[in-house]
Amino acid sequence: MTDPTPDVPPPHRRRPRYRGTHPRRFEEKYKERAFEQYPELVAHVRSRGQTPAGQHVPILTEELLGVLAPQPGERGIDCTLGWGGHAERVLARLAPGGSLLALDVDPIELPQSETRLRALGHDERALLVRHTNFAALSKALHEVGWPEGADFVYADLGVSSMQLDGPARGFSFQHDGPLDMRMDPRRGPSAAQWLARVSVPELRAVLRDNADEPYALAIAQALAAQRGTLDTTTALARAIRHALPEHLPKAAADLSVRRTFQALRIEVNHEFEVLDAWLRQLPGCLRSGGRAAALTFHSGEDRRVKHSFQQGLRDGTYSAVCDEVIRPTRAEQRSNPRSAPAKLRWARKA
Repeated sequence: MTDPTPDVPPPHRRRPRYRGTHPRRFEEKYKERAFEQYPELVAHVRSRGQTPAGQHVPILTEELLGVLAPQPGERGIDCTLGWGGHAERVLARLAPGGSLLALDVDPIELPQSETRLRALGHDERALLVRHTNFAALSKALHEVGWPEGADFVYADLGVSSMQLDGPARGFSFQHDGPLDMRMDPRRGPSAAQWLARVSVPELRAVLRDNADEPYALAIAQALAAQRGTLDTTTALARAIRHALPEHLPKAAADLSVRRTFQALRIEVNHEFEVLDAWLRQLPGCLRSGGRAAALTFHSGEDRRVKHSFQQGLRDGTYSAVCDEVIRPTRAEQRSNPRSAPAKLRWARKA
């Protein structure tokens, strides 16, 4: 016997409205995150020198393309796919017949970026995507059948805007969220877990070495005193501020908070160790005459890339390296303030 009661559709639920005229919380910026449906809004946000929520504005794109000079039919490697802004432009240069191997350690952002690039028409022959840290560059090359290397390799280091702006990732003190900071949330201890067990001398060294923090000892002692209670970004930022001298201007205090967050992120993700491993493998992953480029955002990163490229030039591994670091123009810095600390360096294999 059939049920005579007709199916009743669920009531329509409107999106939660935000206070005021502009959304403030990341979750409320649903129009910015739906960039395909609201291109005018995204363009408006970009025109104000801001990064739309859930997106990333690629930096030094034209300069990177000029250094790498991708050609149709070549093989290239994007070691840090992220949003895929650089990859999108590179793929256009490789057609027809070329291939781009894209690596990324972030299991949350990688599928979304792959979906976006596939929707632009890049099939499995043109775009090969692998979830892996770029410290495993050589292994990834062999797994896809490129043991002889690629024509060019590049890496955009640091953190993407999607990671910075997403409160759930815990990278920024601008939003309240769990104190995580892991590029791959499934691997290793979170920042909160690391802080719960680190000693004062070790934490002081991390703040000094990873961020040149002048108040490293005071901050390390203050955070150790609250060990086990710092599980949100807001709690950590508050503890850092309380450790600083009372007379310190707000701008200087904000800078110490930012440096501390940066130092912890670098430590939690072993970023310097990963970069060192990549630089050691890089020459062996390039074909003869192959081009390499690294986009850095921190003095520790830039120093490692510079020294590695110069050493390679001295020992004959590279036939040429950049004489001067390439920086964003003033126009790019105005349109995208997050580009300000960027530095681009390149090398060519002998």
